[in-house]
Amino acid sequence: MNSVADWNEFKLNKQLLDAVAEAGFSKPTEIQQKCIPLLIAGQQVIGIAQTGTGKTAAYILPVLLKLRYAQGTDARAIILVPTKELALQVAEHARVLAKYTDLRVVEIYGGVGPKTQIEKIERGLDLLIATPGRFLEIYQRNELPVKQLKTLVLDEADKMMDMGFMPQLRKVFEVIPPRRQNILFSATFPQKVERLAQEFLDFSIRVEVTPQATVAAEVEQVLYHVPNALTKINFLEYLLTTNDELSRVMIFTRTKEVADNVGKYLERKKLGPVRVIHSNKGQNSRINAVNEFKEGKLRILVSTDVAARGIDVTSVSHVINFDVPILYEDYVHRTGRTGRAFQKGKAITLVTDAETYHIDKIEKLIRAKIPVKKLPGEIIREPTSKEEAQAMAREIDRQKRYEDPEFKGAFHLKKRDLKMR
Repeated sequence: MNSVADWNEFKLNKQLLDAVAEAGFSKPTEIQQKCIPLLIAGQQVIGIAQTGTGKTAAYILPVLLKLRYAQGTDARAIILVPTKELALQVAEHARVLAKYTDLRVVEIYGGVGPKTQIEKIERGLDLLIATPGRFLEIYQRNELPVKQLKTLVLDEADKMMDMGFMPQLRKVFEVIPPRRQNILFSATFPQKVERLAQEFLDFSIRVEVTPQATVAAEVEQVLYHVPNALTKINFLEYLLTTNDELSRVMIFTRTKEVADNVGKYLERKKLGPVRVIHSNKGQNSRINAVNEFKEGKLRILVSTDVAARGIDVTSVSHVINFDVPILYEDYVHRTGRTGRAFQKGKAITLVTDAETYHIDKIEKLIRAKIPVKKLPGEIIREPTSKEEAQAMAREIDRQKRYEDPEFKGAFHLKKRDLKMR
């Protein structure tokens, strides 16, 4: 397929082209070049594209073109997404691109009462953006007519599978009209997503713009071996104190507790402004934190992986993996928060001995070695507490047993050695 250098080469109407120009989209990205003509032609498409490649506009523009203008009161297109954050982000994106049309966009998601969302649906809509659970909840109350739906988009399909949405998706497919255009987007294409695609897409065209699970070329990756959590904290403080380039930073942790602890420490050291987001935070708190980060009012956003995909900020200077993710695709999604929209970015990963196992798996997934740098001498290396040392030893044993069921474990070997003495 020939490269499309200019938005005017697509068969988009003037209203959409004006919105694209105003949004500052200079030229179509690769996924947009390949998907938009297929989707405008009505094809069923599977798009494999990592975050930050412009995939949201790649499906929203053809959907808006097909809807054209406000009509009736019932939704004619639906975009299903795995999280509240992504629902809000996609809705915002859709409104920006629908600015010069009269199309009505409504987003529905859990975590808040459905009353206000039902009222919005009753006022009339054209495009619905929904999490599967909230869609089914409102549908089962007979508050969500679906007979006019002609287009279905599944975004972040891999995350939907990781979060166990398959039973809910099957129920959604059962209740919406079978004659429709189906579109599936995913950052990676593991077997479970392939099975999902086979189940609900017929005669689809697969478009993959980069090799599966690669990190964007604009992102410089670096890895540091760190002995324990306290030394990670010291390193974090060192980075944020000595490097002014860390201007808008996302720090990812594996658990909510660690996210809270990191956030409190950075706040105490006055290295922010900093906010923390995870699933225990209230909906308004999360939305406000993301908006402040987007507007440049925050230097640091600390987050668990639940929020990793729901944030679209073009100028994140650094991503710091405080913990190594154990869902390996999440490494790609985390690093995809930086290096967006052709800008340079840096992803720094801090790794203990117990996490090296996961790094090996991530490197196999991304088919690349992450460059290792030596820990700077100025960083205070804290002693590892007895509890953390035992936890790391148990984790390393678990990893070895997983790879070799015959492995008995370090604790077992120690006991045997003592008996032999």
